[in-house]
Amino acid sequence: MDRMIYLSMAGAKAAMQRQDVLSHNLANVTTNGFRAELQAFRAVPVRGDGASTRAFALETTIGYNDAPGPLTPTGRNLDVAMQGKAWLAVQANDGTEAYTRAGSLDVNAEGLLVMRNGMPVLGDGGPINIPPNSTVEIGSDGTISAKAPNQRPTTVGRLKLVTPEATQQLTRGDDGLFRAADGDLPADPAARLQDGALEGSNVSPVETMVAMIAAGRQFEQQMKLLQIAQTQGQQSAKLLGNT
Repeated sequence: MDRMIYLSMAGAKAAMQRQDVLSHNLANVTTNGFRAELQAFRAVPVRGDGASTRAFALETTIGYNDAPGPLTPTGRNLDVAMQGKAWLAVQANDGTEAYTRAGSLDVNAEGLLVMRNGMPVLGDGGPINIPPNSTVEIGSDGTISAKAPNQRPTTVGRLKLVTPEATQQLTRGDDGLFRAADGDLPADPAARLQDGALEGSNVSPVETMVAMIAAGRQFEQQMKLLQIAQTQGQQSAKLLGNT
């Protein structure tokens, strides 16, 4: 009887955790550069007196889906979309170097090139300053040119683009940015981007909705098993009481 209780309880908990991940992905279906979170489960034996014959299913976050999202041309000179496996380096609010695929950039009041949320974009030598009243153009290799009125364009920096190795997956932080486990990644001179475009989320709303419905049905099935186990336990207790 307790085997059914453990199985159904672990299954219901796993279904709820899967719903949380799917709902988070679905909420970011329109977030530029968002990477869908992946999830898996592993069996962990229940420790206690006697033999370990019962097991829980515990959540294991295995990372994210690194498939590229759809590109949307915007025609805006400060919108960039990283190509291939490249990432854009930014300075997070805690001062660390982090990476993103969201490429909607802007110039703040201090002349710094920043993300739309205000985080400075990093170049090969740190944050990038843009001369006042300049028109900015970004090349496919990340080179930034600024042209002031009645002057020739000048190179003011280059976006730091990084490409993690095939065996090196980044870790998503609570701020939505990604970081490398072994510290800052070196700039990749071969990385390229597309200017005047933005990369969308790689979350499929249809597939995610179907998965959420399936997880909801799995939860209902596990709860029915718990009810069956409760009924059988009560019946067994009555039989033992009558003997």
